[in-house]
Amino acid sequence: MKFNAQQAISTSKLLLVPYSAHHVPTYHAWMQDPALQAATASEPLSLEEEYAMQRSWRGDRDKLTFIITSPLESPPNMGDATHAGVADAPEKMIGDINLFLLPSESENDSPESSTGGSEGSQVIGEIEIMIARPDLRRQGFGRAALITFMGYLVFYWTSLYSEYNLGKPTQMWPHGKLAQMPYELEYFRVKIHQSNTGSIRLFEGVGFQKTAEGVNYFGEVELRWKDDGGFLRTMRQEDFIKAKDGWMAMVLKYVDKEPEEQ
Repeated sequence: MKFNAQQAISTSKLLLVPYSAHHVPTYHAWMQDPALQAATASEPLSLEEEYAMQRSWRGDRDKLTFIITSPLESPPNMGDATHAGVADAPEKMIGDINLFLLPSESENDSPESSTGGSEGSQVIGEIEIMIARPDLRRQGFGRAALITFMGYLVFYWTSLYSEYNLGKPTQMWPHGKLAQMPYELEYFRVKIHQSNTGSIRLFEGVGFQKTAEGVNYFGEVELRWKDDGGFLRTMRQEDFIKAKDGWMAMVLKYVDKEPEEQ
């Protein structure tokens, strides 16, 4: 998606920045690790293919991704900007978190269901997360990234859904109320190999629940999240993101040296 191309999300635990071309060499090096390939069900790509994949993530309206990095050294102020290659230099990169938007399975026979859809049609949001650096696993970065990312998705849902559905956001400001599940979002889901118990516990810890189908052909379990108000309470309890009335991570302008594709 292009919506987040100039947005970074800052909390006291981490910084999320849009996946840009200067991240590709580090990302490519990560993905040469057979353990990460297995954990993400990925095939190794050439560096040229990795750059093409990054361009796809930036341009395709059904995909949204952020690189997870170390937090800013000092708390930002409203209106601050963060510059590409500084706060997200290679040594500060930790992993990534992604969203795929898919037509609702109850509507996937529609002729409009390949990318985008009819006005008001429901979608499924599939989330993936990777903490690539072994030395930073089990330190809370996965939970922090997941809660921050989900808060962003719900808070900015109107614009994100508009880009998915119409090809461009209709507004650039957030939704005013976080407590209500957007109608167009049927649920979030994640598919995790049954052996990856740490990731399963991570998603269960923020309210995802396993489906009744059990393990699929690929050895994966599916977990789904559909808010009952508990997610908002979870966010209020997190010290790194706590706010009296809900989500309070700061969205900063991200200044990238890459020209924006039109």
